[in-house]
Amino acid sequence: MSSRSHLLNDRTAEHYRRSLTAGVERVAKKIAQADRPFTGVTPSQLAPAVSDVDLEEPLSDPAAALDELEKVYLRDAVYFHHPRYLAHLNCPVVIPAVLGEAVISAVNSSLDTWDQSAGGTLIERRLIKWTADRIGLGRASDGIFTSGGTQSNLQALLLARDEACRLVEKNSATPLRKPEILPRLRILTSECSHFSVEKAATLLGLGSEAVISVPCDQDRKMRTSALTAELERCEREDLVVMAVVATAGTTDFGSIDPLPEIADLCEQAGTWMHVDAAYGCGLLVSRRRHLLTGIERADSVTVDYHKSFFQPVSSSALLVRDEAALRHVTYHADYLNPARMAEKRIPNQVDKSIQTTRRFDALKLWMTLRIMGADGVGELFDEVVDRAADAWRLLSDDPRFEVVTKPQLSTLVFRYLPPSPAGQSLTDEVNLHAREALFASGEAVVASTVVDGRHYLKFTLLNPETSLSDIATVLDLIAEHSGRFLSERHGMPGRANSSAAASAGLDGHEPLRSRAS
Repeated sequence: MSSRSHLLNDRTAEHYRRSLTAGVERVAKKIAQADRPFTGVTPSQLAPAVSDVDLEEPLSDPAAALDELEKVYLRDAVYFHHPRYLAHLNCPVVIPAVLGEAVISAVNSSLDTWDQSAGGTLIERRLIKWTADRIGLGRASDGIFTSGGTQSNLQALLLARDEACRLVEKNSATPLRKPEILPRLRILTSECSHFSVEKAATLLGLGSEAVISVPCDQDRKMRTSALTAELERCEREDLVVMAVVATAGTTDFGSIDPLPEIADLCEQAGTWMHVDAAYGCGLLVSRRRHLLTGIERADSVTVDYHKSFFQPVSSSALLVRDEAALRHVTYHADYLNPARMAEKRIPNQVDKSIQTTRRFDALKLWMTLRIMGADGVGELFDEVVDRAADAWRLLSDDPRFEVVTKPQLSTLVFRYLPPSPAGQSLTDEVNLHAREALFASGEAVVASTVVDGRHYLKFTLLNPETSLSDIATVLDLIAEHSGRFLSERHGMPGRANSSAAASAGLDGHEPLRSRAS
């Protein structure tokens, strides 16, 4: 086939249809047949298959390329749709969004200017307005789709930085330049907030030392008394708090900072309030919407539809209370978006974005809302939150485990407790081993984190298909790997009895996996 035959156009539409059908059938087969979330392949095992591919010698045949892809990717991919994938904030995706993804890729609109996207621009703007209305930001609100929470947080803090500099310059008795102000800027955020806050400070020229970590309470929420103390200290030391970052759904604990109280403090201090709701944004369509009370008072909000709205990566947005704040990222180029276009009210989205070329990711959410509806998405998110509450009770009643805190959303941080005093000194080592052994087996995937200097395991529940029995099975597997580690390497007993199975209402005398088989 000639190179031109691979271009998507009016003459190759049938080739496009056949190729995509073959690819979709291949993926559908893998999803239908996946009996575990992962094969357990190691980097050293898989790397040769990828390295051996000769990229200078094309296969020409789509079927042959799909066969090869099976070996280097599809066979060993980590499948988030499997109910025992419990690791990170990765969700199974809804079919309407995947349909939108197919349209996006084929049409290939770029959302930077009207003359590249037309209707896509209007759809994105409508969804921004819809989200801002759900948050309650008011009539002057606006925003932009982004690649993810890290970019959304970066842009929010860029806006906050430039607004802070503008206000300092305006209120200063003597003329000040921006480079003189930057060393005085500070960002206050909880000790459980996302690492992207620190990364953003570095990228914005402030340095990670500009981020002040505010202590949390026992439920891993920002302590407002500590925030008050830091605001007062910064004022005494002539530091400028450019933003307070509240988190609505921390990555580790799903905890939601006290938004109304933080909003009060920000209002009193005249400080920008940013809410990182990358995880907790699913509450906007949930019966638990009240957990986000106070978010409507934020100056900016991060949402990640590709977490709790069940969208394919990537699909995120930054919302702002005052559309005028977006002027801090507006630059005009004669070849792209000359100023005269703004004067003619031509809607160029690049005027609001730190990206130029940008995918039409908004279409995925549009298709989801038009087919499923917001209530349908909220129902799925409520299911995983309900399941996390059930799993917390399961863990709390199981003597083999210790759980850190009761979840507000759908994450659980816990660890296996060796039964003997001698084994307890190996608790960190045991839990790290259990996670690695479980991952190597491919039977389940869980995450790990560090709490107060100690190693813990973490379930992140974002799959409504994950049952309490699935969770009990994984807990039994963790206990088995832990007990085996203590017995084989240290000659100590472990607690591998299936307490989780019993607590889940199943026969505790037999491992749950045996019963399921």
